[in-house]
Amino acid sequence: MRLFMISFVIIALIVVSAGIFLLSWEIPAPITSIEKVIPDAKFKN
Repeated sequence: MRLFMISFVIIALIVVSAGIFLLSWEIPAPITSIEKVIPDAKFKN
């Protein structure tokens, strides 16, 4: 029973710390621009 509690606490700490890391991580926005030419025929019915 003691081993179960210790492993549960360790797993809970890992999950909580991973959540805090993901919440505080400022992912940089992509800076590459994408230009795609769409023909006018696609918009006319």
